Amino acid sequence: MTAGNAPISVIGLSHRTCPDSLRERLYVDDSEVAAVIGTLRIRGVREAIVLSTCDRVEVTAAFRDGDMAPMTVATALGGPIGLRGEQLIPHLYRHDGSDAVRHVFRVASALDSQIVGEPQVLGQVKAAQRLSKDLNADGPAIDRILQAAYAIAKRVRTETRIGEGAVSLATAAVARIHDLHGALDGRSALVIGGDELSLMIARQLRAVGLRDLTVLDLFRKRAAVTAAELEAHHGPMGDLADALDRADVVIAGLGIGRYLITAEMMQAVLRRRRRRPVFLLDLAVPGDIEPAVHRLDEAYVYDVADLERVTHEGRAGREAEAARAEALVEEAVVRFDHLQSVRDAGADIARLRAHVEALALTAAGDSPEAAAIARRIAGRLLHAPSEALRRRAAAGRLDNDILTLINEMFGMDGAPKGDDT
Repeated sequence: MTAGNAPISVIGLSHRTCPDSLRERLYVDDSEVAAVIGTLRIRGVREAIVLSTCDRVEVTAAFRDGDMAPMTVATALGGPIGLRGEQLIPHLYRHDGSDAVRHVFRVASALDSQIVGEPQVLGQVKAAQRLSKDLNADGPAIDRILQAAYAIAKRVRTETRIGEGAVSLATAAVARIHDLHGALDGRSALVIGGDELSLMIARQLRAVGLRDLTVLDLFRKRAAVTAAELEAHHGPMGDLADALDRADVVIAGLGIGRYLITAEMMQAVLRRRRRRPVFLLDLAVPGDIEPAVHRLDEAYVYDVADLERVTHEGRAGREAEAARAEALVEEAVVRFDHLQSVRDAGADIARLRAHVEALALTAAGDSPEAAAIARRIAGRLLHAPSEALRRRAAAGRLDNDILTLINEMFGMDGAPKGDDT
């Protein structure tokens, strides 16, 4: 996929490629997107969108210098926080061509999220494109990919049950909280971290009446962003003890490799709460809550496996739906590549026709009659080659060797329009 002669690539980092602490520092708020795109423009990027979520920070762009593309993105993302490009590059992933298209489709369809099927990411992609349009950074090549991504995301949502798994886990959690606490309008909840399932549950709690919600995180910037999204209070992890004293519901999803809530800590909290019960949901891997907390009276601890048992919708069922969704995405990638090949062939055919017609008109001289005949002859001569190019493009067999040969045969200068290298 190209914009002009510049290939479209996706370069970024996610929960799979870099530490959570680094990803939090690189989070790009809406107010910071203009600066990132400005840096990309200085380095020759004409089309770009910046997607920044709790799962990923990535740039989809038309890079004229493919070799320098990773450094370009690393500089744009790392510069504002004082990181050199060399420090960031080891954490970046890169997708080009059909792989870039596939990646965008999978992200929009929630197949690349920490919680597969979570419904928020499509809206986040659309918001990123709107912001890019506002900054005059959106272009036709990226728009074609994104419009196709929105279409396949809709198919995945309507033709599979992949979204139901994530939603059902959140619904099950809220149901268990209701069982313990009854009406939630007078209750308080605490969210630790900001993974997608935690946010889904917090949104559902808000929807059923919970008013008092606090977000704590190791990283102030992420806590502020999450709290703004949930219309909640926020603070640093140093406030954990006080926040636990107030919280009737605790949703922990940080997963930093050590227990944030220990049995000793929770015993003290329950004493201060005069044994008022607490619902604790440990969504982190590794867990945030010490297993011994399960044995404390008035501390009701659930994890994802518990929610799966409640919903009767196990991992195997969700994986089967994910496989169906992946097949739909793959089908859409093949179809998109086919249409793009035909589109690219059209540009090369038009260029060939214009070149041959110009030669014919030059040979015809100033006579209008001769010029008309020259055009007809040029059109007839090029009909069969044009159709052959279209057939090859449709079959995915129109490569740059063929286009370069045509350039040489007809004496045309410059790279083929379909060149994506």
